[in-house]
Amino acid sequence: MSGWTYLILAILAEVIGSTGLKASQGFSKLLPSSVVVVGYASAFYFLSLALKTVPLNTAYAVWSGLGTALIALLGVVFLRESINFPMALGIVLIVAGVALLQVFGVRH
Repeated sequence: MSGWTYLILAILAEVIGSTGLKASQGFSKLLPSSVVVVGYASAFYFLSLALKTVPLNTAYAVWSGLGTALIALLGVVFLRESINFPMALGIVLIVAGVALLQVFGVRH
């Protein structure tokens, strides 16, 4: 698999782990707590594989930026968390920043 595929898997695993945090209720529920641990462990594993070919600065920016945007979106859609214009703009700016890194980032 390519480094970018591993990076996408790392992002998805991190999103799953982060989503489980709320359901774990402070790690007092076993199944959601297990989802958190497995999600984060998988995220760091896949991120380490991605770093074999993707530069660290780009990989971490994409991983954290898209993970943040996805978590915010899931919170609004599935957990009915509130969002206002400045918050939505911030998420758009995060995604735009990730896109700029891809377009203008340093290539090997």
